[in-house]
Amino acid sequence: MNIEPVAVFRSPLREKFGLPRQAGLVPELKGEVHFLPPYDSPEAVRGLEEFDYVWLIWGFSLNESTEFSPTVRPPRLGGNKRVGVFASRSPFRPNGLGLSCVKFESIERGVLKVSGADLADGTPVYDVKPYIEYADSRTGIRSGFVDYSSWPTLEVEIPDELHCSLDSNDIEVLSALLSHDPRPHYQDDPQRVYGLSFGQYNVKFRAEGKKVFVLSVEKY
Repeated sequence: MNIEPVAVFRSPLREKFGLPRQAGLVPELKGEVHFLPPYDSPEAVRGLEEFDYVWLIWGFSLNESTEFSPTVRPPRLGGNKRVGVFASRSPFRPNGLGLSCVKFESIERGVLKVSGADLADGTPVYDVKPYIEYADSRTGIRSGFVDYSSWPTLEVEIPDELHCSLDSNDIEVLSALLSHDPRPHYQDDPQRVYGLSFGQYNVKFRAEGKKVFVLSVEKY
């Protein structure tokens, strides 16, 4: 079966580094699903506004390797322990398809606005389906290694002099992104400076202990 994108995702995050590791982790992060012709017809989304959440089925378009490996190293396990690819949500899969549940915000003129997505800018979207609580939600279930692998959030410190470069919404979203520690979990060098591509800005930061320190915010 050949599949073609029905839409393209737009986000302030253009690279894999810094993307939320799961949908819903950063609800402050806004994004847009831009439907492509002929799928941008108002008829194709009629009734979607009656749902609070939608599923996005999309492609891992930023993956450089297509070589199959039966095991992967989930970041939540520190990037060292291996599990089976089908026991993970790794982007390195036989078929590079992602599945994300995102919050519906609005739909107008072929553009679906959502929040809490984990897709990079330019990601192809292959399908959109409504989230249905009675069928899609389960409680009291096991979640494998996620149940016993903690993922602590970090305190983010942005100096007052850098606030003039960002509006209040950008500061809120950036703080939420950095609080989830985008660094590879096998790296813990407090002196290392990282760069995060965020919209039109290159954000430099370092992390030490339970804190993230934003060092600079520069326009590209």
